[in-house]
Amino acid sequence: MAGTPQNGASPYKHPYHLVDPSPWPLLGAFAGGALLFGIVLYAHYRIGWVMIGGLLATLAVMFLWWRDVVKESRTPGLHSAVTRLGLRYGMMLFIASEVMFFVAFFWAYFHFAIYPEHVSGATRPVWPPAGIHTFDPWHLPLLNTLILLLSGTTVTWAHHALLQDDRKSFLIGLALTIGLGIFFTTLQAYEYSKAPFPFTGGVYPSVFFLATGFHGFHVIIGTIFLTVCFFRGLAGHFTKEKHFGFEAAAWYWHFVDVVWLFLFVSIYVWGAGPVQH
Repeated sequence: MAGTPQNGASPYKHPYHLVDPSPWPLLGAFAGGALLFGIVLYAHYRIGWVMIGGLLATLAVMFLWWRDVVKESRTPGLHSAVTRLGLRYGMMLFIASEVMFFVAFFWAYFHFAIYPEHVSGATRPVWPPAGIHTFDPWHLPLLNTLILLLSGTTVTWAHHALLQDDRKSFLIGLALTIGLGIFFTTLQAYEYSKAPFPFTGGVYPSVFFLATGFHGFHVIIGTIFLTVCFFRGLAGHFTKEKHFGFEAAAWYWHFVDVVWLFLFVSIYVWGAGPVQH
């Protein structure tokens, strides 16, 4: 493999890591395109095999690409201090882009909540729209809020345990965080099954399901991220000096927590209307 260091020494005359030629960016682009095209086909014509194939191909590329990244991180001499700093900047920018992704949903929600007269077909300018019964914020939404806040403490506990080289506590804290993430997703799926309004019921259901649904999708991604870190921790990949793979997962998880707090306060509490009992 080009660029592989010998005896742990960097093969370069600079501190940067030049990655080897890889098929995964190109294959990932084709897989992602097939997934998007498949979603369109399913939405309009109920043809699902293209979407399923694109999803499986995307997951396969993700697994194989990240496998190579993990191998690089375990190869002495490749991930220098400058390279690790670049990874930190990259993760920060990625989370910043995710913040702007959710800003769009909050913008849409507050646009219609503050100016309900802009809701097409509304009989009177109120928010939530007439006929919409919202969730009781002090029931399942509050429980899910407490679950995510607790998961933030357990992942922080795992991080501090790793810094103290306490691997047992690190794995326990990480396992608890993963379990809480799965619990959150299960409760959100149950909440959706009891929703007093359909997805196609107008503006309110659209912005509600898009904002909370994409957050739930990010929770699933974060749970998978932490699960990979758990198995890497079992394999001894992390040390107290070098563990950015886990640190990036912890950053992402805290981002998910903060977004949910904004969702809970703005959509469930501030935007609560008549509650369906």
